[in-house]
Amino acid sequence: MAAELLAQPLLDEGKQQQQQQPSSRPQLERVEACDGSYRTEGASFFKTCFNGLNSLSGVGIMSTPYALASGGWLSLTLLFAVATSTFYTGLLIRKCMDIDPDIRTYPDIGERAFGTKGRLLVLVVMCLELYLVATGFLILEGDNLHNLFPGMELQIADFTIGGRQCFVIIVSLIILPTAWVDNLSILSYISASGVLASLIIIGSITWTGAFEGIGFHQKGALINWSGIPTALSLYAFCYCSHPVFPTLYTSMKNKKHQFSNVLLVCFLLCTISYASMAVLGYLMFGPGVQSQVTLDLPVARVSSKVAIYTALVNPVSKYALMVTPIVGVVEAWFPSCRKSKPVNLLVRTALVVSTVVVALAVPFFGSLMSLVGALLSVTASILLPCSCYLKMSGVYRRFGCELVALSGIVVLGVLVAVFGTYTSLVEIFRQWQ
Repeated sequence: MAAELLAQPLLDEGKQQQQQQPSSRPQLERVEACDGSYRTEGASFFKTCFNGLNSLSGVGIMSTPYALASGGWLSLTLLFAVATSTFYTGLLIRKCMDIDPDIRTYPDIGERAFGTKGRLLVLVVMCLELYLVATGFLILEGDNLHNLFPGMELQIADFTIGGRQCFVIIVSLIILPTAWVDNLSILSYISASGVLASLIIIGSITWTGAFEGIGFHQKGALINWSGIPTALSLYAFCYCSHPVFPTLYTSMKNKKHQFSNVLLVCFLLCTISYASMAVLGYLMFGPGVQSQVTLDLPVARVSSKVAIYTALVNPVSKYALMVTPIVGVVEAWFPSCRKSKPVNLLVRTALVVSTVVVALAVPFFGSLMSLVGALLSVTASILLPCSCYLKMSGVYRRFGCELVALSGIVVLGVLVAVFGTYTSLVEIFRQWQ
């Protein structure tokens, strides 16, 4: 997830003059990518594969057992359907970039297809997704730390702060200095541990199930229709890295012939890891598995602690990378934030504080990530690529197999967005009561 970054558009002046009212467009293009690893010229096939795997490997892996429990065993086919659809839309992004060689970033694609409004829509979707994912990091940290230290409480005068809330605040104070840093090159290397972290978590949970007395004996339900929207939304959340694909594409040494293979390798390996975690967690804990599978692990076991601590370290290293592009958008709208260091620090601090407030107000990791998946990930990974390609290529003008396929994917995306968002909001309101 460190790869959901906004890069500076490189459309030349001639192209920009062809857009609608270029002189009135906000200077959103000044937002810079903060993970330099994806901007290296002439990246090899294997390096691009690693970067792609890192972008697709995120905290979503811990919610796949809950997604499978929500929809039942047959919902696992939906994971493969989402993986196939998002792989195809990843190829559409490559086709959009081939139409105009001046395109360098995801916002560039939105602008090339729909003008200033398209760029603004892409930026809003990306920033909102980053903001809620960062908030989800805090919820995840609070839940897992409270699971490790259930007796934690903080007494201030006549007020008592519960364990989860207390840990969210403590983690935010640890994270805050990283959010003040302008140059995040060091953190970008730390965040690249996402691939290794996923493997460690899967290995630790497998060991716990096989050798720590839990076993894989739960049968579960074949299908749970009421949980299908939640399952689809969480599966979509696992494949929300499309905003980085343009940067990966432009960085490749042999992009024309190898990028499709890069996407195939990344989606295949990540889908195997997501499906493996879903099946393992569901077999171990059944329908009662929690939204984060690490919360079900016996904390006294060494293998469980390895999985939990690995799950805790990764979000801490990635939080700053999530919020920095949002700060960049604020700085683009208000240049004084960039010029004044105190104002810049204040903006960054306020952003962290706001995510803490949301995390405390909506401490429901599964429901929040389901909302992100349904409303934002589906938009960024399915609806926008299809819409932009239809507009840029002119496919919508002629009836054919490609138009039918794209229309089917768009309809599927709209259904998931509508029903998944509704189900997630209802679940959040229900848990509030």
